[in-house]
Amino acid sequence: MAMKTKVRKIGNSLGIVLPKEALQAMNVEEGASLYITKAPKDALQITPEKPGFEEKMKVAEDLMKRYRNTFRELAK
Repeated sequence: MAMKTKVRKIGNSLGIVLPKEALQAMNVEEGASLYITKAPKDALQITPEKPGFEEKMKVAEDLMKRYRNTFRELAK
């Protein structure tokens, strides 16, 4: 499911407006917290906040830092 949106000026910042279909697919409403994480091939992933998600991301980031060289070698 690909949805197109544009980057827009919002005050002194830039932002995107998510189509209502995207919000429905993520099951989120106005005011919900979303996490944006880097994905392969210069992509981004948007994930709605779920219980425990922030803690899992901290653990994953710590592991990626500690084993950076190992992951780099495995990726070859």
